[in-house]
Amino acid sequence: MSASEGGTSAETSASGQFTRDEVVISAATNSSSASVLTRMVVNGISHSLYLDPRASLLDVLREQLALTGTKKGCDHGQCGACTVHLDGRRVVSCLTPAVQVDGREVLTIEGLSPEGGPLHPMQQAFIDHDALQCGYCTPGQIMAAVACVQEGHATSADQIREYMSGNLCRCGAYVGIVAAIQDAAPKMRRA
Repeated sequence: MSASEGGTSAETSASGQFTRDEVVISAATNSSSASVLTRMVVNGISHSLYLDPRASLLDVLREQLALTGTKKGCDHGQCGACTVHLDGRRVVSCLTPAVQVDGREVLTIEGLSPEGGPLHPMQQAFIDHDALQCGYCTPGQIMAAVACVQEGHATSADQIREYMSGNLCRCGAYVGIVAAIQDAAPKMRRA
């Protein structure tokens, strides 16, 4: 995103030095001396952002990067709707200070499968097993389910329920969620 677009991200040079666009963006958007330059890779794209140290990763993803697939549920780390992967591990983004993501990689639901490409096996399994109703919790459920499989915790229905217990579904689609994970797990292991 260029400075003329009014964005707050810029590509950094290979040497890690500020690029011309980054300096322009810095002058235009750094209205508070308390802002912290934070560099992160989100869904494979490098971003350099000046952030309020109090901002959560969830708010930065939604409000500054326009990645609204990650949902704000309880905003207290209790529902799992905001689950993303940070350096390959699941985290609740509402409790993750964005400045602590400096130099790290974030994967959101938008980055799980290539744009215009096939769905991730877990996404397809959620559709195939009707593992959603209203859909609000679904992005967080899918990100947690992918992590559950990658962590090796999808070997039984009981284990899946245990390791998915941090992700709540108000509609009660738990039977479909467990079935979807059981269906997708062997497909993910083969891929």
